[in-house]
Amino acid sequence: MMKNLRWQFVIIFLTGLVVGILLLGEQKDTIVIEATPRPAQGGIYTEAVVGKLQRLNPLLDNKNQPDRDINRLIFNGLVRFDSRGLPIPDLAESWGISQDGITYNFTLKEGLKWHDGQPMTADDVIFTVEMIRQGNPSISSDLQDFWKTVTITGSGQNLQFVLEEPFSPFLDYVTFGIIPRHLLGGLSGEAFINAPFNLQPVGTGPFQFERLIVDNGNISGIVLRANSGYHGIKANLSQVVFLFYPDSIGALTAYKEGRAQGISQLTQDVLPQALNYPNLSLYSSRKPELSIILFNLKNAEASFLQEEVIRRAILQSINRQWMIDNLLQGQAILANGVIFPDSWAYYANLTSTAYDPEIAIRDLKEAGWLLAGETDTIRSKKEVFLKFTMVVPDTEKHKNFAGAIQRDLAAVGIQVDLEVLPFDTILYDRLNPRTYQAALVDLNFSRTPDPDPYPFWDQVQATGGQNYSQWNHRIASEMLEQARITSNIDERIKLYRNFQLIFEEELPAIPLFYPIYTWGADNIIRGVRVGPLVDTADRFNTVNEWYLSINQAVKATPTP
Repeated sequence: MMKNLRWQFVIIFLTGLVVGILLLGEQKDTIVIEATPRPAQGGIYTEAVVGKLQRLNPLLDNKNQPDRDINRLIFNGLVRFDSRGLPIPDLAESWGISQDGITYNFTLKEGLKWHDGQPMTADDVIFTVEMIRQGNPSISSDLQDFWKTVTITGSGQNLQFVLEEPFSPFLDYVTFGIIPRHLLGGLSGEAFINAPFNLQPVGTGPFQFERLIVDNGNISGIVLRANSGYHGIKANLSQVVFLFYPDSIGALTAYKEGRAQGISQLTQDVLPQALNYPNLSLYSSRKPELSIILFNLKNAEASFLQEEVIRRAILQSINRQWMIDNLLQGQAILANGVIFPDSWAYYANLTSTAYDPEIAIRDLKEAGWLLAGETDTIRSKKEVFLKFTMVVPDTEKHKNFAGAIQRDLAAVGIQVDLEVLPFDTILYDRLNPRTYQAALVDLNFSRTPDPDPYPFWDQVQATGGQNYSQWNHRIASEMLEQARITSNIDERIKLYRNFQLIFEEELPAIPLFYPIYTWGADNIIRGVRVGPLVDTADRFNTVNEWYLSINQAVKATPTP
């Protein structure tokens, strides 16, 4: 029985095969089957970078973004962070934290080598920390002072850091790019800053320095090649080339003319043009910044800002979405808190306050803030008028923001007078001495993956620290302080959740929006994955997986 069935299957198969051949013979044209793109080894990615090259040394790149972008491919730290802000190994194979949160032990990966073939060891990490302690114009005094409080020892593959007290965000501080002792040891001061190494760097990253591109005595580009001895996943691309342009317009022109396949930054002025190129893929990510209105809750001349109902009415009266759509061309995300929404610490069940001036007017009336006469435009209560002064950075963008806020609040009977000042003046003459009523500012959390809201909102920081609002909430402060000394991630999540709920209820400041960073790459570049940014160099976090697409056309010849 089974034998006869097998013969039936064979007959059916042969019949189908003959029919298929006959049908194929009826087709007159060539059949083209497009294969899906597949990863391939080799190829060159050229990016048009907005800015200029200065020094390719991770201890000297703090003030120049193009340097940091390139250094991301050349150097490594002990750890790096994923898109949620959680630490993952880089040069470190593993690490452990003592129960008291003071001692951190690291083990380096085996067989680490510098691009010149020399072994990379714990001595190089210790040397790099020594150079941070020594300081230079690119290293902040706060960072320099912090590392002076940390004891570091080690040899071979083992390292130990001992802190003076528990500090949960410590892993943020070991993401610095490590530099080689055997090439930079013995240098200090101007000799270190002007060392030839800074234009011919040697690191441990997936790409290594090959050569500079020089036109008329000026550096116009740099060529990196894949590091065949890289300790992690080796790159598909064989080369990455960076070409430097003064602005996004020049970078977009380079793409248009075929000189580049990627553009490091697409600013608002060129974004509409970029959208017209069908083969240019745009990648947008949330920047590590928060635009916010700070209130001085201790200013006697605007004591009404201490009332939660006033602060909430201000939030409800500002049309933040209109500002995003019309002033930022959609390049921002509404903010409903001071912890970024993609962070491990973010509490997703926060309530987003909608634009609703009618509700704001109702609440102000119920609180006794009224328009006394038909011609009055400012609300008052007991001869106190709802008007305050807001300091604003002297940029076109911030002045446009402030103008929109001023109009929106005037519509509900709140008068805002604007004081436009340079950034430094706002910081040193208004925020630091607490001589302001309200301030429109951007809080920048670049290269600090740990959310740690402590510096801006703990009551201890209200005097002399960065708690410029002088918010004094004992329970919220206790949560922030506890979250800073526990290394248990689940416990920290609970503490930050409770802090966010208190912040949502009290609303000591008005979060506006998180800006967006946009860059572009041609469709031929595949494997690009971009998450939220801690630094714009994070767009290269998956560069080892990038590849040039190969489309194979398989031609079938018609059968007679």
